[in-house]
Amino acid sequence: MTSETDAAFSLLTAYAVRTRAHTLLALGIDGRLPHFRVDLGKLDKVADRVIAVTRAAYPSLDVPFHSRWRHFVHKDHDRFAALAKKEDSAAQARAEFDLAIVSVFLDAGAGAQWRYTDAKTGEQIGRSEGLALASLDMFAAGTLSADDKDPLRVDASKLAQLSAGDLARGFQVSESNPLVGLDGRASLLRRVGELALAKPDVFALKDSARPGGLFDHLVAQHGSALTAPDILTALLRELGPIWPSRLSLGGVPLGDCWRHRMLVTGDATSGFVPLHKLSQWLSYSLIEPLQRAGVTVSNIDGLTGLAEYRNGGLFVDASVLELHEPLRILEPHDVSSELVVEWRSLTVALLDKLADIIRARLGMGAETLPLAKVLEGGTWAAGRAIARDKREGGGPPISVISDGTVF
Repeated sequence: MTSETDAAFSLLTAYAVRTRAHTLLALGIDGRLPHFRVDLGKLDKVADRVIAVTRAAYPSLDVPFHSRWRHFVHKDHDRFAALAKKEDSAAQARAEFDLAIVSVFLDAGAGAQWRYTDAKTGEQIGRSEGLALASLDMFAAGTLSADDKDPLRVDASKLAQLSAGDLARGFQVSESNPLVGLDGRASLLRRVGELALAKPDVFALKDSARPGGLFDHLVAQHGSALTAPDILTALLRELGPIWPSRLSLGGVPLGDCWRHRMLVTGDATSGFVPLHKLSQWLSYSLIEPLQRAGVTVSNIDGLTGLAEYRNGGLFVDASVLELHEPLRILEPHDVSSELVVEWRSLTVALLDKLADIIRARLGMGAETLPLAKVLEGGTWAAGRAIARDKREGGGPPISVISDGTVF
C-alpha cells in the first residue's frame, strides 16, 4: 500500500471530517477565510431557537436519533413498523440495511417542485419526507426484490438494472413534477448493485448479493460491539467506488471530498476537505438496525454533524456566517465550488460548538444528548423553520447546483 493510498484512507473517516472542519473554523474566526465571516457571538441565539424547536417536538427531551427511520413516520403512523417482520433478528437487520441504504442514497435534495402523492392519505409530500415514503413504498411493493416470495428485500441484481424510468415511476416524476438529479440517483443505485455483485466477500448472502450483506460483514469484523465511526469507515471503504468520479488519491476515490486552498497540511492530503454527508447520514440510520439486532454501538458522537443546507442554512440565516461579498448569495453555486465547500465544512464545526452550548443550557451531557439527537431535535428542524420564515417556499439561503448525489 502506497503512502498516498494510506493518506487517502485517512480522509475516509469522521475524524478527518471533524478536524479539518475545525481547522477552517479557526481560520474563519481569525478572519482569514476567503468567503465567510464567522460570528460566534450569535450562537447563543441560535441555541435558543434550537432548544425551543426541540422542546416543542419533544417536551420530555427524550429525542430519538437523527436518522432515516424518523421519515418513515407520517402523522404519528410508523409506516415501516407496520410491515411484516422477518423470522429472526439477523434477517430483519439485513432487510433494514437494504431499505436504509437505498432510501438514504435517494435522499439528496428533491428540489422545491417535486411532490409524492401518498396513496394512503392522498396528501402531496415533498422534500425528505416525500423521498422517504416513495422509497419505502417501492421497498414494500417488492420492486427491488428478485424473489417474489420475499418482497421486503433489495437484491443487487435488481439495483444493477434500475433505470431512470423505473425510478421516475416509483417517485411519480413527470414534466410537471420534476425531481432534481433523477438520472444521478438512478446511476448511483445501479453502481451500488454492480459493486455488491462484484464484492461477494462483503455483500453476498446465501441466496443473493444484497446491500444488507453489509450487516453480516460488520458483525464478522466487530462481533457484537462496534463504534459509530466503524460503520462510516465500512461504508466509505466498501461502497466508496459508487460515488461519481470526483477527487481521488493514490487510486482511492474520495467521494464527498473537495478542495479548499486554505486547508494546508504537510502531506498528500493538503487541500482536501472531506464531508461524507450522505454516508454519515446513512451511518446514523444504521445504528438502530444494529441495536435492534443486539449489537452494541458506542461513540455515537464520533460521527459529525451533517454538512447540508438545513444545518448550514441555519447558520447563514442567523448571521453566524456572513458572506464577504453579500451579493454572491443571489448566485447559484456548484457543489464543488470553494464557497460551498467552505460553507459545508464550517457547518460541521459550528454544529459541535452549538451542541456544547445546548447541552450546557439543558444540563445534559454527550451521553444523554449526543449530536445525533441535537440534529434531530434540533438543528435540522430549526434550519427548515427559519428558512420558511425568511423565504417563500423555504429554500436554502444559498442555492447549490447538485446532481442528486451529495446532500
